[in-house]
Amino acid sequence: MPEQGAWVWFADLTLAVHAAYVLFVVGGQMLILAGWVCGWRWTRYLLFRLIHLISIGFVMLEAWLGVICPLTVLENILRTKSGAALYERSFVSHWLARLIFYAAPEWVFTVIYTGFTCLVVVTWLLYPPTRKTGHTHGRQSDAK
Repeated sequence: MPEQGAWVWFADLTLAVHAAYVLFVVGGQMLILAGWVCGWRWTRYLLFRLIHLISIGFVMLEAWLGVICPLTVLENILRTKSGAALYERSFVSHWLARLIFYAAPEWVFTVIYTGFTCLVVVTWLLYPPTRKTGHTHGRQSDAK
């Protein structure tokens, strides 16, 4: 059984993964929009766009169903196992948590997640993804 410090480390790692997920969803949408304006072909790659759409769709469904994010649940379990109160965090986890967790009524988050998902879907429709074609006969079809 891991000692208390290991539980805190795993909790901090879970929080970092959670922050990376948020960064992927928000930053990914910003990059997709920038790619649309700048003509970056990679922002239209189907796999990237599909993973991005599914990621925000999952968050929206959690909000609609009133489900607590599994990463939040896992982090709280790990912090409890460490013997720390749920509000006690390391320096890094404290600031990561302040970046991704806010105090507001649940309906506010549901509206935000739904609105953001709508933005992703509208972007999908107006700037649709394409299959990555790669290289053909020595020619670079995706040079950008």
